[in-house]
Amino acid sequence: MIESELLIKIFIFVLAVFVGFDLITKVPPTLHTPLMSGANAISGITILGALLVAGRGDTTLAIILGFLAVVLATINVVGGFAVTDRMLQMFRRGPTEDR
Repeated sequence: MIESELLIKIFIFVLAVFVGFDLITKVPPTLHTPLMSGANAISGITILGALLVAGRGDTTLAIILGFLAVVLATINVVGGFAVTDRMLQMFRRGPTEDR
C-alpha cells in the first residue's frame, strides 16, 4: 500500500515537471517580468515556511533541510529580483540632451 502511494506521488511530481516545463517554454518575453515578480513572491513564502521548519527543530535533519531551504529560496529571490531589474532597465530611456 505504501509503495503504491509513493508511486502515485512520484508520478504526479514527474507530470508536474513536464507540464511546468511545457508552460514555461511557451511564455512570451513580454510576460516574463510580471511572472518573475510573482515567482519571487512565492519564493518569499517559501522562505517563511523554511524558517518555520528550521526553527521548530524536531530533528537535526529537519534543521539542516530547513536551513538549506532558506538559503536556496533566498538565492532564488535575490537572483529573481536581479534579473527583473535588468529586464526593466531595457525599457528605461537613456539620458536626453537639452537643446
